[in-house]
Order: sequence, then structure tokens, then C-alpha cells
Amino acid sequence: MRYSTAPPAAGPGAFVHRALFYRDPAQYAAGAGGFVRAALRAGEPVLVAVPGPQVEALRQYLGADADAVERVDMTELGRNPGRILAALWEFADRHRGRTARIVGEAIWPGRSPAEVRETVRYEALVNTAFAGRATTVLCPYDTTRLPAQVIADARRTHPALTEEGRDVRSAHYTDPAAVRADCDGPLPEPDHALALEYSGGGLARVREHAEAWARRTGLRPARRDDLVLAISEAAANSIAHGGGKGTLRLWMTTDGGAVAEVHDDGRLTDPMAGRRRPPLASGDGGRGLWMIHQLCDLVETRAMDTGFTLRLHMTTA
Repeated sequence: MRYSTAPPAAGPGAFVHRALFYRDPAQYAAGAGGFVRAALRAGEPVLVAVPGPQVEALRQYLGADADAVERVDMTELGRNPGRILAALWEFADRHRGRTARIVGEAIWPGRSPAEVRETVRYEALVNTAFAGRATTVLCPYDTTRLPAQVIADARRTHPALTEEGRDVRSAHYTDPAAVRADCDGPLPEPDHALALEYSGGGLARVREHAEAWARRTGLRPARRDDLVLAISEAAANSIAHGGGKGTLRLWMTTDGGAVAEVHDDGRLTDPMAGRRRPPLASGDGGRGLWMIHQLCDLVETRAMDTGFTLRLHMTTA
């Protein structure tokens, strides 16, 4: 089976977001490796952000050409899917005036349902973030090991597909706003949670409450500090942008992880908030959300008629 080795055709300023469906290592190497090699021949900058074993597979396929590629382990970069877009955007920004090529494999076997849903949100946001920019993002999907729903969602979030060696348009591509709305379904309720309501002037109490609770978890000190800082940033955003008050809930997961949820009456008007590094002087809440994404292992967001919810996860690993 022959895979297209040329990057998808794109004129100046065009953006291409393509899903690569593969069944085995040979298809993966031919599809992703061929894409990278062709981009290098064209003198275009390439970022490869895929899980560790796939990084090594592509390095072997590319041989000496691998040294010309920027590589990153997606299991580290994308542990929280909310971090990925900022890294891709910064790579493209460093190469303004040139067509940037990115291989981004953000869903791999073993991702939790919550992680998968936030990754679907990320894939939809890619279409908004890079619209009109000279960037091609190729996203590999393992069709033999990933759930059928993941593949179905990939067809909704990618305007273009490479399937069975053919480059085609996705008949199921869906408006990014509709996909994001689908990702905003109700979050599962915890069995038990410690709740605290807060309002203006109550940030010190929120922090003290969170610190006391975090000391009773199995998190390492540095991880506890990161979670408490993320909670503080989320609560501060509630007071500044979410109606001046909010509710904090805290609970432990069955595997020893810690979860903090902040809910308020706010509305998320910018779906990109927190997904890109904001200016140092930013005062619109974007910097706090960006910090939260960097600090936590998973951030679930819900923008609904009942308000805005941030659910922050921290694992013991």
C-alpha cells in the first residue's frame, strides 16, 4: 500500500489539519515518516510530538534526517491535553514566514475517558487556533488499538484524512464550536467531596483550606504546592470574572489522586483562554488559566448555562 509522502497541498497562508489512520508500524512509518521526510526536503521546519515509542520509531525511520527534526514525547507534553496547543502555537510562531509542519499524536491507548474528551476538545480548537496560518498538523490514530468512538471523533475534528493510503476530505467534519459544545456534557459526581463556598476577600481562606486538605493526601510536597497554587488561581478567576464568588470541592480518587473543582457563575467567552501563553501584563484571566494548565495533570473545563467549572486533577506519580 502506498502512502502519500508529500505534505498536503496548501497555498500561502493555508492551514491543513489531517488525521492519519494507521493499523500497524509500517503504515505509521510510511504515513508520518514520509510526511516528515517530504517536509524536510522542502526545507520546512518540523515538530514531532508523539508518544515515546513512536518518537523512537520515527527516529529510526528517518535515520540521519532525524537530527533536523524537533522531537518531544507527547506523553509528557500532552499529559494534560490543555497544554498541547500552546506548544504547537509557539513552534509555529518561531517559524513565522515559513510553513510549519507538525506531527501530533495526542490520543494513545490507555488514555482515560476524561483525557480523551479534553483531547477531542483540543483537536477541535486546533482548527480555530491555526485558521489562516501556514501550518500543517498531521495527527496519527491507531485504528486497531483505539476505541471506535475515538476514530469517529477524529473524523469530526479533522477536515482532511489519510486512510488506506489515500488523502480524502472528511465527510463527517463538524464545526469546531459544535464539537466543543459536545465536550461540555455534565461531569460525573464524586461519591464524597469537601465543599467550601467563597467570595471576594476570601482567597486566603481558600488557600488555607486547600493546603490543610492537601497535606492529608498522598501527593508529594511539590505536587501539593502545585495543586494549591492552581486552586488559588482558579478561585481568583472566580472572584474577578465569575460573579465574585464560587464553590470549591475537594476529593480523592480511588487510585490516590487528588481532584479539586471550582465552579462559579462565569461564562467562558474565549475558548482559547488558557490554551496559549498570554502576555506578561495580561489581566483578563488568561494567565491564571494558562498557569492552571501547566500545573495540573488534567484540567477538565465545562462552559454551561449553569456556569463555568474547572476540575483539576493531580496524580501521585
